[in-house]
This record gives sequence, structure tokens and C-alpha cells, in this order.
Amino acid sequence: MDFHRVTATADPLYAPAMALYRASFPSHEQRQTASQEAILSHPDYHFLVLTEHGAPVGILLNWDTPHFRYIEHFAISPALRGRSFGSRALQAWADRADTPVILEIDPLTTDIAVRRKRFYERLGFMLNPFPHVHPPYHDGLTGHALLVLSRPEALEEDVYQAFAQYLHTVVMA
Repeated sequence: MDFHRVTATADPLYAPAMALYRASFPSHEQRQTASQEAILSHPDYHFLVLTEHGAPVGILLNWDTPHFRYIEHFAISPALRGRSFGSRALQAWADRADTPVILEIDPLTTDIAVRRKRFYERLGFMLNPFPHVHPPYHDGLTGHALLVLSRPEALEEDVYQAFAQYLHTVVMA
């Protein structure tokens, strides 16, 4: 599994990666095109296209800071789901982290959300107790409540607070 960082829309992997992004997340959880394009050059932002033998298999869009790594979006091509691409990619990427890895999932109100939580728990992620609302991606919408998971251990309060502030002031700026 290789991780190809996209830093410009001219990258040939950008368009297929964005097609997967658009197909994998509800519109209220997606950046608008101009916002996505604007952050590609941000030094903390890593728009990674996951490839296997040169072919794109997924995306891992994340923010890398000195204190944590935050996974904003992660998706595997629908045709390849259930074949361990997601767990192999996430395990390989997270194993290289020397800071906590943080991600958010939907509340456990559906079977899909429960399965997603179990997937992340198998990879060493733990549920954190902090009430959390992700800011809206679009004007006119409100934020939505999510659960925060982290690995290799649960977050200390100060790390969660630093993440929440970074989310509001940098990720969503």
C-alpha cells in the first residue's frame, strides 16, 4: 500500500479521489470544492490517495500537527470494501504516528455506525467521553454531534481541548 500526497488539483489522482470523496460522504460532511482546493497547499493538511500497485483504492484526508494527527475523511473504493484495504491502510498509516491519532464517527444510532466503531476498535481506537460537535461545512447549517475516537489510548482533556480548538480555528477556517 502506498500513500500519494496530492498538493494540487492538477495531480492526475485528484479527480478520481474527489469522485470517491463525493460518493462516500453525505453532502453536509463534505467541503465545498473551493475549500478543498484551498487547503491542498496547507502544510498540515495531507490529501492522501491510497494506491495498490499504482491503482487508487482509497483516500485518507488528514491533518498532521505536533500534538496529534486528525483524520478528517477516510474512504475505500466501494468495489474494494471488505477486502482488508481499509484496515491495512489505516494500520500502516497510524503505526507511523508518534502522536495520538484522532477521528470522529457518527453516534451509535444505526447498524452501520456500530459496525464502523467496531472496525476502528479492532485497529486500536478507543471511544473518548467528551461531548463533541463538528462545525458545519456549509453556511446555513448547524454542526453535528459526533463521537471522538483515538489511538493508541484515550485522550487527556487538554489534548481533546487542543484538538477541538484546532478543528474550529484551522481545519474549518
